[in-house]
Amino acid sequence: MSGPGKDLGRRVKTARGRTASSTRWLERQLNDPYVKQAKAEGYRSRAAYKLAELDERFGLLKGVERVVDLGIAPGGWSQVVRKRAPKAAVVGIDLLPTDPLEGVTILQMDFMADQAPAALAEALGGAPDLVLSDMAANTVGHKQTDHLRTMGLVETAVHFAVETLAPGGAFVAKVLAGGTDAELLTLLKQHFRTVKHAKPPASRKGSSEWYVVAQGFKGGG
Repeated sequence: MSGPGKDLGRRVKTARGRTASSTRWLERQLNDPYVKQAKAEGYRSRAAYKLAELDERFGLLKGVERVVDLGIAPGGWSQVVRKRAPKAAVVGIDLLPTDPLEGVTILQMDFMADQAPAALAEALGGAPDLVLSDMAANTVGHKQTDHLRTMGLVETAVHFAVETLAPGGAFVAKVLAGGTDAELLTLLKQHFRTVKHAKPPASRKGSSEWYVVAQGFKGGG
């Protein structure tokens, strides 16, 4: 998938009642070629291109049969999975409501809930080849707190992957600038043959997000 073409910048007039930050956000959306391409190609979010670009680099979706999408809303990542691996069973989970997607089982529940792993396993009907996590905690504006909350989600996702993945499987998760915490990185390296960090082109340059990509699951919980 080639990157979207550049477009002439559009400026947004500051409407009465709109804050400067929301005006900047709207300007960025209107000028974002990935937003335009997502609309044109029927993807629910520009985030779809992050997974597409990671797949092109790492071959994540080649031959997958079962995929778990943690933090599925609004569904862009699962759309990419369905397009590139149409025969794969896909199960997604999110606290937020997600419009139905053909060929995708969607659970509206908290991934951090005790019953979530069992519900995902039951819906999938077998060990996943790929566990995807684009989850991030709702930010409170305090950098350290936001980092800890998001890394808590990543940690839970790592343990879920290690406990459920089929041998040879892969795990992808959004992490923040600085990458994966040392303890989690050690855990991933124990269980996967390769562990790398990547920032796909669709990830905004000013964003602190990176992705950890662990491939070649060795098996054993």
